[in-house]
Amino acid sequence: MTQDEATPRTGKRVLLAKPRGYCAGVDRAVQTVEEALKLYGAPIYVRKQIVHNKHVVQTLEAQGAIFVEENEEVPEGATVVFSAHGVAPEVYEQAKSRSLKAIDATCPLVTKVHHEAKRFAAEDYDILLIGHEGHEEVIGTSGEAPEHIQLVDGPDAADQITVRDPNKVVWLSQTTLSVDETLETVARLKKRLPLLQSPPSDDICYATSNRQHVVKQIAPDCDVVLVVGSRNSSNSVRLVEVALDAGARGGHLIDFAHEIDDAWLADARTVGVTSGASVPEELVQEVLEHLAARGFGEVEEITTANERLTFSLPQELKRDMRAAAAARG
Repeated sequence: MTQDEATPRTGKRVLLAKPRGYCAGVDRAVQTVEEALKLYGAPIYVRKQIVHNKHVVQTLEAQGAIFVEENEEVPEGATVVFSAHGVAPEVYEQAKSRSLKAIDATCPLVTKVHHEAKRFAAEDYDILLIGHEGHEEVIGTSGEAPEHIQLVDGPDAADQITVRDPNKVVWLSQTTLSVDETLETVARLKKRLPLLQSPPSDDICYATSNRQHVVKQIAPDCDVVLVVGSRNSSNSVRLVEVALDAGARGGHLIDFAHEIDDAWLADARTVGVTSGASVPEELVQEVLEHLAARGFGEVEEITTANERLTFSLPQELKRDMRAAAAARG
């Protein structure tokens, strides 16, 4: 070992991506459950995972949230929060029939896609929804106009699509997809359907795009990229794929720092670190501490965008919070 290597500057470094972690929609959804617990008291029922992150779900469970798969599991008359991924209209009807107090924590950017689906369906368009089969967001959007919507799960699926009128067809997308893969899918669709219309504004959310963009910037310089996020988080899974496509020699998805395999770091000099849009910053800091203990103490934050967007809490929750404040005098 040379004298240089013996000093604290080991030549090993971390490139820390920014933006990373919580987006405005996730922040709003998590805060919705926290405020509901404070206002109404435990338990508060949440249909599906409020956001796709193991740590967030465990933390809210510890505070008194009970996560269920369907409304039928919620006692009649209880309070239920719908997750950030959105739900189909029938889910609202089910909640009504069970006299549930429903609080809708759907991300406003997902709600935008729902509105687009309803509008184009009302105009009798065929709607090609680009997304992953079985994802909660896709199920919710499809439920707005099931007779008009066909799922296109990736570029290869574009070749199987049939429409009633090639002059009246539009594509929409899940908000958490790979930007590049979505554009590839659209290009494949347009080969078969030259008059395919695009959504009025981009459906892939700003946070998904921003997190992918900065990973593309750092990946070519990284021996390995660590993405903090859960396996059922679509945007987190995409970040690993984007890192590898952009030139990282290795890429791994982890929920917690202790999941890092030292073998991944054995020959690494530069490690990239980022996190999915439903990941609290404390988990990233734990990863940085873990890496620092293994010689990766030099951290350079690479910033490609500054996010300032915030969303207000659901109207039904804000109304009850105002009433409670007024009652307290």
